[in-house]
Amino acid sequence: MAFSSRNVVTNPARVFSLIWLGQLISSLGTGLTQFSVGVYVYQNSDSVTEYSLASFFGFLPMVLLAPVAGSMVDRSNRQRVMLLADLGAMTAIGLMWCLVAADRAGLWPLQNWHFYPPLAMSAAFSTFRVLAFSTTTPLLVSKQNLGRANGMVELAMSAGQLLGPALAGVLVVRIGLQGVLLIDMATFLFAVATLLSVRIPQPEPDAARTEARKSLWTDIALGWRFIRERTGLLGLLGFSSAVNLITVLVTVLITPLVLSFTDPTTLGLVVSCSGVGMVAGGITMGVWGGPKRRIRGVLGAELVAGVALLAAALPASVFVVACAAFVFMFTAPVAMGCSQAIWQSKVPPAIQGRVFATRRMLALVAPPIAALLAGPLTDKVFDPWMAPDGALANTFGRCWAPARAGASPCSTSSWASCWRAASC
Repeated sequence: MAFSSRNVVTNPARVFSLIWLGQLISSLGTGLTQFSVGVYVYQNSDSVTEYSLASFFGFLPMVLLAPVAGSMVDRSNRQRVMLLADLGAMTAIGLMWCLVAADRAGLWPLQNWHFYPPLAMSAAFSTFRVLAFSTTTPLLVSKQNLGRANGMVELAMSAGQLLGPALAGVLVVRIGLQGVLLIDMATFLFAVATLLSVRIPQPEPDAARTEARKSLWTDIALGWRFIRERTGLLGLLGFSSAVNLITVLVTVLITPLVLSFTDPTTLGLVVSCSGVGMVAGGITMGVWGGPKRRIRGVLGAELVAGVALLAAALPASVFVVACAAFVFMFTAPVAMGCSQAIWQSKVPPAIQGRVFATRRMLALVAPPIAALLAGPLTDKVFDPWMAPDGALANTFGRCWAPARAGASPCSTSSWASCWRAASC
């Protein structure tokens, strides 16, 4: 990669560490908000459909804006993009705070759907932030250390899942949803402060873009053409898309599934166990760096994840679900770290924004569909089918009580996960 003299950074490891720390703290605040808002929506409606809609609006902007975000990241100063994205996401959290405050003051009756627009807004800005961060990492870290660096990145992103749910269960009782949202805004300010304290190098633009500015659609086409011409990357993209669909089914259904036989405090502990697993996986990747043949790390991790999902579909047990959640999320940093290292080592830095944006858009097409269908399938199909007088009462219903209906699609998808990983 080439840099102009003004872009030379004397201590890139320190710059990466500071940016990583800011994203770690911000991720913790986001985890507090996601858990608190999710429980609020589900308990106010007792509807998996309304809860899954919140996830849907969190995913949809990522798909729609990924190509635009990638082109803008390549065209713009990446540090500035991350700053504006953090400030924009903080504004979305501020809007949710205003809605809750207006409801408590009796000025505006709060309904679940009121959370959907700011959730979509936050997801939109997160798309820019994640792309800018992922394309900045290889500018600050040597190629041989990309696996470790990506493990640290996944560790930072998992901080919200590790401590967020457990802390949120306590904080919501003491300071309410308003207080949790204020904490989240403060963590975004911390992330902004770390970004302002460093200077991020920018790659030299590729020759074609030096001659003339291309349109956004041309940039998107470039990203797709680059992937299509490399069958290995194209196959990895298809596999990742399928895994993303399964992961969304799990993350959407875990809250109503656990709340069907226990309370929110226990749910927080279960979700925190998944966060502990992700942190452990991130630490493992940070120390180990993954196998030399990184594709084996991707496939092996997803095979283990499929087995964990099968265990989660057993009869109701907090211990079993918590252990399965730990193992499932432990594999995520391993698979994602190895996958990200493959992409970062195969794609030139000057076009990573466009290629990564196209990759992200195609990989995230399935999750919004999964989030949109998970609720209606559980409320209207699996739950009635496995009721005492349902069509599957004497078969699958013997293993999964009606309250456990959400485990059925999880189990089905886990079999698919095992088969895909074993057959690749």
